[in-house]
Amino acid sequence: MLKKILKIVGIVLVLLVVSAFAIPYFFKDQIKAKIEKAINEKVDAKVAFADADLSLFKNFPNASVNIEKLTIINKAPFAGDTLVAFDELNLKMAIGQLFNSENEPMQIDGIATKNGLINIIFNKDGIGNFDIALKEEKQADDSKSKPLSLKIKEYSVENFRFKYYDERSKIKMVLDSINHEGTGDFAASKLDLVTKTKTKVSLDMDKVNYMKNVAISLDAVLGIDLDQSRYTFKKNEAKINELPLQFDGFIQMAEDGQVYDLTFKTPTSSFKNFLGLIPAQYSSNLKDVKTSGDFTVTGFAKGKLTDTTVPKFNVEIASNNASFQYPNLPKSVQNIVIDTRIINETGVMNDTYVNLDKLSFQIDQDVFNAKANIKNVAENALVNAELKGTINLANVTKAYPVKLDKPLTGVLKADVKTEFDMQSVEKSDYARIKNAGTIDLTGFNYTDENGKTMKISRALVSFDPSRVNLKQFNAVTGKTDLAVNGVLENFYGFVFKNQELKGNFNLNSNQLAVNDFMTTEADAQKETKAKEPMKIPAFLNCSLTAKANTVLYDNLVLKNVSGKIIIKDQKATLENGKTDIFGGSIAFNGDVSTKEKTPKFNMDLGLNGVDIMQTFTQLEMMKKIAPIAGVINGKLNSKIKLSGNLNATEMTPELNSVSGDLLGQLLSTTVNSSNSTLLTALDDKLNFVDLKKLNLNDLKAAVTFTNGKVNVKPFDLKYQDIKVTVGGTHGFDQNMNYNLKLDVPAKYLGTEANNLIAKLSPADAKKVESVPINAILGGTFSNPKVTTDVKQATTNLVNNLVKQQKDKLVSGGKDAVNSIISNATKPKSDTTKTDVKTDVKTKANDLLKGLWNKKKKEEPKPTTNTPQ
Repeated sequence: MLKKILKIVGIVLVLLVVSAFAIPYFFKDQIKAKIEKAINEKVDAKVAFADADLSLFKNFPNASVNIEKLTIINKAPFAGDTLVAFDELNLKMAIGQLFNSENEPMQIDGIATKNGLINIIFNKDGIGNFDIALKEEKQADDSKSKPLSLKIKEYSVENFRFKYYDERSKIKMVLDSINHEGTGDFAASKLDLVTKTKTKVSLDMDKVNYMKNVAISLDAVLGIDLDQSRYTFKKNEAKINELPLQFDGFIQMAEDGQVYDLTFKTPTSSFKNFLGLIPAQYSSNLKDVKTSGDFTVTGFAKGKLTDTTVPKFNVEIASNNASFQYPNLPKSVQNIVIDTRIINETGVMNDTYVNLDKLSFQIDQDVFNAKANIKNVAENALVNAELKGTINLANVTKAYPVKLDKPLTGVLKADVKTEFDMQSVEKSDYARIKNAGTIDLTGFNYTDENGKTMKISRALVSFDPSRVNLKQFNAVTGKTDLAVNGVLENFYGFVFKNQELKGNFNLNSNQLAVNDFMTTEADAQKETKAKEPMKIPAFLNCSLTAKANTVLYDNLVLKNVSGKIIIKDQKATLENGKTDIFGGSIAFNGDVSTKEKTPKFNMDLGLNGVDIMQTFTQLEMMKKIAPIAGVINGKLNSKIKLSGNLNATEMTPELNSVSGDLLGQLLSTTVNSSNSTLLTALDDKLNFVDLKKLNLNDLKAAVTFTNGKVNVKPFDLKYQDIKVTVGGTHGFDQNMNYNLKLDVPAKYLGTEANNLIAKLSPADAKKVESVPINAILGGTFSNPKVTTDVKQATTNLVNNLVKQQKDKLVSGGKDAVNSIISNATKPKSDTTKTDVKTDVKTKANDLLKGLWNKKKKEEPKPTTNTPQ
């Protein structure tokens, strides 16, 4: 009996397990259909999801429905905007809900999401993209199906992102990395919701950033009255970074907004509360910090938040005669005074004002003070601020745990006052802007993470209403010394309104090493992330007039460098650039633009009297254009136009994209043919030419190049009394295809040809003064393939000369025969006709034998040393 019972139990268990795996497949389509129906009956938007799966194990004994890649895309007027997106949405329900009929609702007990996004947008007309409910719904029909019913008891959100943007107010808020969970019975009209929340907040208003990735957390029990839409803070603790806050009061939803009646405060008054406001990466561990004095934050918000009003509020931040000292640091910060209030007494947003009545601190004997107030914040903010004091930068890392590889040095002195309103900034109405004062930095030394050091002996900045004046800037870094002065215009428009930053500067340097401002290969190896494309900032609209006695760039030494760089619209334009290099000078004008995805450049170069060999061996681009020029001694005058694409990260030319043309003239030149594999191979094929004696003086050549190909327009050059025409193409990859046409005097083609020519009459010899020879240069410059038709041309010449000799001899023989016949046929008184015929026959035979023997004797023998 026991065996039978165990067997039955085993069978039942097996059936249960099999059913648990099988049921999800049976109900999968039903679940998907109900979800689709529930959504489509309620929303006017494009809804899609990749899949919906059912599991009986994930939340056993409850069933779990998992929806993957759910997206809700808005229709007009927000067409194409994503309202909601989830990588994963999990719904938890009782297993019995799976067996409901089609007209019975499926009750949802819990919701969990991962990697989600909610994107809320209000347009200029005040319409929100979240209003996607179908507008023309019919009266509820009890007989109609209700696919889903929400009676949630728990929910969670993992790695969520909330975005909010109002086009009218220009308010942008982002809650990033939201992790939130809550438990409570929403089936009841009144409940206590236990929640835990962590997120990072960023807030911008009209392009001004007020918070950036500020860490916020809240653990709270909220009393919820669903009938009254009222949420009351019960037990709770919040943190802004590490600053603790406690709330009391409630928030209530109303038809036209939200009603606030809240108070908040720091639960303690320790000055560690202030240090807790600073992000952890900048404040280190607060546990063992010694503090004195207090720091408190208190406030309230009471009233209604609507489209036209805000709650009245008052936030007070205060500290008096406080100090702190971090363990293991030698100095403390003392006499800290903070007196700040953010107030709205009317409920009108524009009546909000900020008073920083005093901010003061002291390190050793150096005291620094600041104060400011801001009014009229919503319409035309009025700003009044003062900075005055001294900071010894060397003391900063001795009093505060700033993470630097090497400590700062230098003394900063500030005495600045400013008063302006935002409308004046926007309109550049400098008459209504009041700026005055100076900031003076001396003895500043800074070392970056790559070990590069910048030593600023002095930087002096003064302020006036229209601009910021860089009176003096003297610095040394690596092998470079810099002296800069100039002006920045529209500084406040740039800082507060993201307007263009305009300026004009002058730079002078005795020596400027470009590598001092570039990332080296060793530095690059330290970088773990991929290099980002280099971009000229869109906000820059400025110019720099520069002069340098020496500029070091890679292996080049440029002397007497000067020029003007104009930066505007993501383009850097170079005007009137000049430098002495390679024994001559180069003038350059051009531009670089990073506005498009692929950066582009244009450059015009004027080379005057530069050394040819140095130019075409030390400049990579010139080496690609004319590699053969690297074996030429002499000077070059040339005009070159270049354009093409740049590598987005290195900002170096992409050679296959470069196009342009070059027009050059060679001066006082000689050729080192022994240094060129190509010329050596050509020399071997043309043994009647010594390329070292090639005359290139005053040679002019025109070259065009595009898509990695160089085309040389045919040009003529002279070697002694040989005329040479050169033309063809080669690639930046060094493959070539050139044709040489030589007009070679026959005297260079061997002794046999010369002996034959010597037997010609002067008139006939003149007809064969020169012979056309062709040479084809293929392969690469380092591994050339040279072919010529010298052998064939020489053979043809000899054959033609032999033919001329034969034709001459035959013609001469005919004349002799005719003469003999003429003489033999003259009448003679003492001979008979028979005698005359016999005499003619005999003499003709003798003549032909002589001609034949002569031709045999004089016919040339083939020579074995004919040039190839």
